[in-house]
Amino acid sequence: MLSACLWTVNCHAVDQADQAGQADQCKVLDTVDAAIKALMAKHQIPGVAVAVTADSRRCFYNFGVMSKDSMQPITSETLFEAGSITKTLTATLAAYAQADGKLSMSDSVSKYVPSLRGSVFDRISVLNVATHTAGGLPLQVPDEVAKDEQLMPYFLHWKPRQAAGTSRTYSNPSAGLLGIVAANSIQMTFADAMEKRLFPALGMKHTFVNVPAELMATYAQGYNKKDQPVRVARNVLWAETYGVKTTTGDLIRFVMLNMEPAQLGPTWQRAIDATHVAHFRVGDMVQGLMWEQYPYPLKLEQLLSGNSERMIFQDMPATRVAAGAPRTDVLMNKTGSTSGFGGYVAFVPSRKIGVVIMANKNYPIPDRVGAAYQILDRLDRQARAAD
Repeated sequence: MLSACLWTVNCHAVDQADQAGQADQCKVLDTVDAAIKALMAKHQIPGVAVAVTADSRRCFYNFGVMSKDSMQPITSETLFEAGSITKTLTATLAAYAQADGKLSMSDSVSKYVPSLRGSVFDRISVLNVATHTAGGLPLQVPDEVAKDEQLMPYFLHWKPRQAAGTSRTYSNPSAGLLGIVAANSIQMTFADAMEKRLFPALGMKHTFVNVPAELMATYAQGYNKKDQPVRVARNVLWAETYGVKTTTGDLIRFVMLNMEPAQLGPTWQRAIDATHVAHFRVGDMVQGLMWEQYPYPLKLEQLLSGNSERMIFQDMPATRVAAGAPRTDVLMNKTGSTSGFGGYVAFVPSRKIGVVIMANKNYPIPDRVGAAYQILDRLDRQARAAD
């Protein structure tokens, strides 16, 4: 077992420029320590970074190393592959384009992707691809779609299994189309839209699609299930769906902005709010714009069910939810995985609590969810005791 003893804790309030020493202001060190060290021992994870927010405070807990070769310690500025947590940022970009009058979620996908005009995407809305309800787009594009120039011909000939809006099928091509639509609507490449528009607006200074050469030394090495070193595969639609690299420092900032978007300008505030609107009920889970949400409080079993393999690999019946303002008494979450990294983000706006867990090894989703649930439960109990 590598490096579980290599850990640090740093905390600071959002209005402080510097970290405030070693005090655990979030008062969850023992819970985080026990949960994360158990994960690392069970799955032989080299390094884990955790960020917690409670009542506008941020606390960071870092365990292990970013590389088994260099033995360089994990920090809150270590870059991790975000995996499908990327999708929540892609959705935020699309919601920004809508708030800025550049697109409408009710429009057809083909309105913003001219090469798809005359296809089924004339009848599939931007909202459908933003909520995995296009009618059965697969988890991945077929292996034969290996180059970008093969993507549009694939979509042109794709046929849905169900009517749009009747089922939810978790899909990278669906999220990828959302990214293409968003970027086209603001007339930028996707990478430029993220790196020059979205990340700066959200103050995410250490988040990238393409990591600059001078920051590669801060990019953790990922390890697959065989403990072999790996990096994210740049397959078709990789950038839009699982390609972001980020830090726990930036991700917890993103979480806090999701809970208190009034810190942003009005257009970005409307964008954040739009990603939280409930659109489809799928079992215990309600699908927003890539964010998955649950009425709060909830049992761990409900959260595990919503993050189960059947929710990833199967068509699930979806029921349209009446439009309305986003709720705050919910838990919102998103998992993210690449071959060498595993991440999880969850937060409860009404309680102003949230957690980010990033690891440089892909390990089972139930264990990520269980660890985060323990931490959030502790934060919630402390918040209620203080009320």
